[in-house]
Amino acid sequence: MPTPASPRLSFLTLGASLLLAIAAPAGAARKADAAPALEGTLAGEFALQAGQLDEASKWYLDAARATDDAGLAERATRIALLANDDKRAEAALKLWRQRAPDSLAMHAAQATLALRRNDASQARRELGVLLSDKGDIGWRHALLALSSGGKDPKLAGRLLGEIVDDRQIPDRLQSWLAFGGLAQRLEQPALADRIIDEVVKRFPAEPRVALLRASQLRESGKPDESRKVLATIAATAYQNEELRMSIAAEYDALGDSAAAAGVLARGPQDDRSYGLRAALLSRADDQVALAALYEELKKESAKPDPERRLLLGQVAELLKRNAEALEWYRSVPGGEARWIARLRAANVLHELKRNNEAYDALRQLQGDATAEEDTRRDAYLLEAELRGKDGQAAQELDVYARGLAAYPDDPALLYSRALTWERRDDIPRAEADFRRILVSDPEDVNALNALGYTLADRTTRYAEALELIDRARAAEPGNAAIIDSYGWVLYRLGRNAEALSELRRAFALQKDPEIASHLGEVLWVMGQKDESRKYFDEAKKLDPENRALKRALEKTGA
Repeated sequence: MPTPASPRLSFLTLGASLLLAIAAPAGAARKADAAPALEGTLAGEFALQAGQLDEASKWYLDAARATDDAGLAERATRIALLANDDKRAEAALKLWRQRAPDSLAMHAAQATLALRRNDASQARRELGVLLSDKGDIGWRHALLALSSGGKDPKLAGRLLGEIVDDRQIPDRLQSWLAFGGLAQRLEQPALADRIIDEVVKRFPAEPRVALLRASQLRESGKPDESRKVLATIAATAYQNEELRMSIAAEYDALGDSAAAAGVLARGPQDDRSYGLRAALLSRADDQVALAALYEELKKESAKPDPERRLLLGQVAELLKRNAEALEWYRSVPGGEARWIARLRAANVLHELKRNNEAYDALRQLQGDATAEEDTRRDAYLLEAELRGKDGQAAQELDVYARGLAAYPDDPALLYSRALTWERRDDIPRAEADFRRILVSDPEDVNALNALGYTLADRTTRYAEALELIDRARAAEPGNAAIIDSYGWVLYRLGRNAEALSELRRAFALQKDPEIASHLGEVLWVMGQKDESRKYFDEAKKLDPENRALKRALEKTGA
């Protein structure tokens, strides 16, 4: 464990970095005000790092008032918005508006604040300013404000409808596709239809328009119509790899993994497309097609191409031909593929019930000084996973202990062990491992979020959980997993309406079974049981074995 820096050294280092970070884009700050501005900025940054967003918002606003720095006013505004402190956000915005009246980012922040206050007229004016920009930036700001600024998705949908009515979306395919996607995420199917119809008129020969329509039809529960639309673009799209991948993804979302694999089979092939085809055929349980692909790959395997032999081993695994997979893995001659092959070979030995050989192979890899460091570390992670599958609880923990002896405070090992403790309901030990990660890297966003969520979900230490999650939110405000954790801790604090708003935003960003389960539970508690069942059903489709789903169903009786 590295020795922590002294408090004085940390303060001076942070001060130096902040002096560089707050350089004024609109001109240098007044000399006389530099000291109070720096003092406020430092205090605000310390509060931000501690997850105390209210304090950070106060200090940054004080710092912004002490200078003419537009950048500092922007920073104060963003932190106040993150802290849900609308009063300070308005004060900081006033400073920002005075110092940079033409800033598109400033107008986007004003639109965000108006949306949060349900001030439709103010939001509409600011969105109009953004959409009148002739470049490629304004509409993106407007899209982001509508996507994440408000608490009421219906208001965002209504304003988007007005924008379409007033023909304010720029005449660019990318912007129309983006706003069409937003209409879908806001669960506004009629509006999505209108946008798609308009896009078809404007860009009739563009395949990506058909893809958007197919996606909209699928989400509207019309899979057959979606397939018809996909069929209209299939014949002309296969030479474009990006488009081919998108069409395949849409078929896969329809639950037709075999058709997705068929799309990828047409056009130029490489190991990436072969690997994706194999995974899709395995998901479709199409053993005949998967076996044909395997034979096709074998024809080109005479030369010792490491990547191709690794791929053949993976396809053999998917076919449950584990003995053949083992041969392929052991034949990989060298390079980076060899280390992956050795890990996969150990997994195959375990599948063949040759558990002792699997563990011996992993122990050898852990002690191989010629192996890459990440590979040796991964050998500990894989052994722990296999021990867990075998129900060897004590041995699983011993593996983590050996791994951490070899790689002290390795974040991947600590994170994995923390999740193991959490699954075993040993929350103090899970917390201890998450905190060890944060000692080495106080800004590790994954650890901050995981620890905050664990405290919110499994303890009553909600205020502490909120501080940790707020630190993660400050680093990655648009991360769906972190927004979900934030919504969940708000729910645990009894702030159900706020929780619902955040969880809706998280689910719009990422269709995830855990987020859907959280949404379902909050809606159920708020008495909106019909909508709650909709999200529970969505979670079941995504992952019927999800732990959060099972707990939510048990709690609600839905």
